[in-house]
Formats: sequence, structure tokens, C-alpha cells
Amino acid sequence: MTATNHSTLGALALLALSCAATPVMAQKQYGPGATDTEIKIGTTTPYSGPASAYSAGAISTTAYFAMINAQGGVNGRKINYVSLDDAYSPPKTVEQIRRLIESDEVLFLVNPVGTATNMAVVKYINQKKVPHLFVGSGATVFNDPQHYPWTMSWTPHYASEGEIYAKYILSTKPDARVGILSQNDDLGRDYILGFKRGLGDKASSMIVSAQTYNTSDPTVDSQVVSLKASGADMFVIFSVPKFAAQAIRKAYDIDWHPQEFVSSVGSSIAGAIRPAGFEAAKGIISAAYQKDPADPQWRDDPAMKAWWAWMDKYNPRVDKSDYYGPYGYNIGYAVVQLLKNCGDNLTRENIMQQASHLNMELPLLLPGIRLQTNPTDLRPIKQMRLVRFNGERYVLFSDVIESN
Repeated sequence: MTATNHSTLGALALLALSCAATPVMAQKQYGPGATDTEIKIGTTTPYSGPASAYSAGAISTTAYFAMINAQGGVNGRKINYVSLDDAYSPPKTVEQIRRLIESDEVLFLVNPVGTATNMAVVKYINQKKVPHLFVGSGATVFNDPQHYPWTMSWTPHYASEGEIYAKYILSTKPDARVGILSQNDDLGRDYILGFKRGLGDKASSMIVSAQTYNTSDPTVDSQVVSLKASGADMFVIFSVPKFAAQAIRKAYDIDWHPQEFVSSVGSSIAGAIRPAGFEAAKGIISAAYQKDPADPQWRDDPAMKAWWAWMDKYNPRVDKSDYYGPYGYNIGYAVVQLLKNCGDNLTRENIMQQASHLNMELPLLLPGIRLQTNPTDLRPIKQMRLVRFNGERYVLFSDVIESN
């Protein structure tokens, strides 16, 4: 055989090898729940129980994915969002999350709701190495990449929000007498931790009464009566919507009119303000990071117009004044962008890699606020603005406040 033949054969052999290698290089990579036609995602939310108002978030995210699927899905794959009721009960959450991971074999979890509920499963989820994304809780434990590298929150941290209220009170009424109503779990404790941190060495003199409730309690009437008796002129409510509504209403009914603050997680007009009564809630201060559909300043905003049209077509079950309508829409939007970033590498490892390097604007976040993560800080939303309820809607009255 001549040298020319040798070189020709060698070139042909290399060509054959490269041709054989090309399909392998371009091969799609799939984890559990991902195929050429489907991406299966899971969540738990309280469709029943004391925090059922939160379910509007999952209903809205489901509706967002329905729109995406109607448009052909993400890179040709339809999203199958498996959303299970856990009644805001940690034992039920354990049961449902196990089902999602072991039976339904979802690729990842998106926005399971609740602090105590997610605490009950966070170790298990991380042991299973399943991305646990956009957790519906602002507890600081859900930003701990060292211990829980597969978990990241969505809601701005409760402690940071508590600190924002404290700093505002110090700047406007440094001699305030503060009464606090908080949920007797990690949610309430985180808010109080930040609030006390914000007041600094004045916390012990300014907080004249601190009352707690359990989510199994029928009402918080007795706690509100005690807070009024303490002489407090600032009433801070760190609670879920049901109990925020009760507290606002009871204060009004017993003719107690302090300056009231309600945590963002309990501030929904549909879930808390309307049940309490618009007159009873007038003047309440809260914090926000997303646009309020009731705010006329967004009337001509293209993103808000698109949201209104989507609500009419895909999400008629949720009240347009409900905080969790825009909330679920934003989460759906972020998940779709994340999946687009993943391309055909739909493994759990790549989902988490992309989630830990977010830098995106969402259509219904307030101006100046964007999603940003890095491997050492998995909080997507770190900024908020203060709002005041004027008897009809919330009105922005502060600049963007960054939380450390």
C-alpha cells in the first residue's frame, strides 16, 4: 500500500470517528421528568387549611404554564406542573414531596409554599439532589448554599423586611410604643429577629407588647385586645392573610387606631384587606417588590396590559386584586426563562447551575428590582419598596430599599 493510500485511509478513519462522535456531542441530556416532549415540575401549596389564600399563587403559575403550552411549550416541550395540596401542614408536605420526587419523578420543585412546611422537607430534598427553587418563604434558612445547595427562596427575606419597618419607625417616630402580633413559627420569629435588629438597642424600650398565635387558632381577638391595653401606638402584624385580616378588623372594631404595618406575605387585598374591610385597613403600611394591578400608574404599562389579557383568558379563577396573581405570573415567567437557558441539557445539575447564575428582569417586578443570584447568595429578590393602603389600593411612597 502506498503512502498516499495510508494517508487517505487515515483521513477516512478520522472522518468516520468525527461523524460517529457528532451525535454523542449533540445528544440531549435529560434528568428525571424530562423528555423530548415534556418537562415535569412539582409543587405543594395549601389548597385547603388556614393558609389557603396562598393557593392563588400555584393556580396562577399553572395558568402561566397553560399559556406557554398553548404557544408550543419551551423548546418544543410542554410543561407538566404537578401541584399538590398540603393544607399548610408539615406532615402532609413530607408525604406530598416524597410522592413528587419518588412516584411522579419531577425534574425539579418550584415555589412550594410555607416556612414550616419547607423546613420539614429541605434536608430530604437536598439529600435527593433535587432543585428546590423559588421557595414560597422568606426564611433565612432557605439561603444557605453551604448546607442546602439545592434550595433557594423567592420571597425577600422576612428578617430583612422586618428591619425595613423598624428603620422606618425609628426615622418617623423614634419614641413609638410598638405592639407586635406574629405567627408562632419560623416565619414570625424571622420577622421579629429582623425587626429587633432594625431597632437596635432601642428594641427593649420601644416594644411594649409582643403576642403570638398558632395557625390552628380560630381567631386572634384576645391578642389584639391585649395589644391595645399595652398602650401601643404602632401595631406590627407579621402573619399570613387570614390572621392579618382578623387583626386589622378587630383593632378597628375595638376603636384602636395605631399606625399599622402588615408583612408583605399577609398584605393581599383579596386575602386580607377586603375581608378586614377597606375602611378598617386604610393607612396600613406594607412592603412590595412587584407591581400592583390596582395601581393606576401601571395602566398603560405594556407588561401589565399583557397580564390583564392573560388573567382574562387563562386565569379567571383568581381575583385580579389578589397579590398572588402577579406573583404566580412572575414565577412562571422566571421558570420559563430558566428552562430556555438550560437548552437541551435538562439535568438537575444544570437546572441548579442556571438557577444560581440568574440575572433577569421580570415583567411585573417594580422598576429597579431584578432577579440576581450567585452561588454564594441564592436570594433572587433582595430589594423592596414601602407602600401605604389608601382605602382603595396600595400607593408606593419609598425608593428601592436593598436588604443585606
